[in-house]
Amino acid sequence: MAKRRYDQRARAEGAEETRRRILEAAYARLREAPAEPLNVDRVARAAGVARSTVYLVFGSRAGLFEALGADLMRRDAYARLLEAVALPDARDSLRGGIRAGVEMFAADTPVVRALYTMSRLDPEAVGGMIQRIEEERSRGTARLARRLAEQGALRPGVTADDAAALLWVLTGFDAFDLLRTGKGLSVDETARTLIEAAERALTTS
Repeated sequence: MAKRRYDQRARAEGAEETRRRILEAAYARLREAPAEPLNVDRVARAAGVARSTVYLVFGSRAGLFEALGADLMRRDAYARLLEAVALPDARDSLRGGIRAGVEMFAADTPVVRALYTMSRLDPEAVGGMIQRIEEERSRGTARLARRLAEQGALRPGVTADDAAALLWVLTGFDAFDLLRTGKGLSVDETARTLIEAAERALTTS
């Protein structure tokens, strides 16, 4: 019985190691050639596995993209985003949420950019995963806007719908990338710029 448990654990650890190796190879490929479609054969060769193994582990090319997206969401910055969402003061949630989102995008900007680009070029493969991430972000910005309104934190004349629309723009990857990559701002400067823009446009002093 003990040997069987050991064998099962060893197989599970081996399977997880293979899965991790494939994900890392996919990350590396996206960083090296972000404008090219992700080629499963190249990923398999880089990971040192057969092409069939990639499909065995992830089910399909789309499944590989799903796993990449899920892996990105498990990182520390995403945990901080969830913590910010739970803060009782909506203004604290706004500041913490924007900062955590910037840190999440900054953790692996080339990969995130490639995934967003591919969602437009190859929606059948990756679009579903990005679409779900964006739908979650849309719901989150709408909730935050309502909370700001309920707590009397919005400027006179600014509605919850107005706030949700602006937060949608300011928390997106494009806004981050324009400042971080386009203007060369640091991660802290990018977060501060976006937070200040949101507070000046939306909240009372």
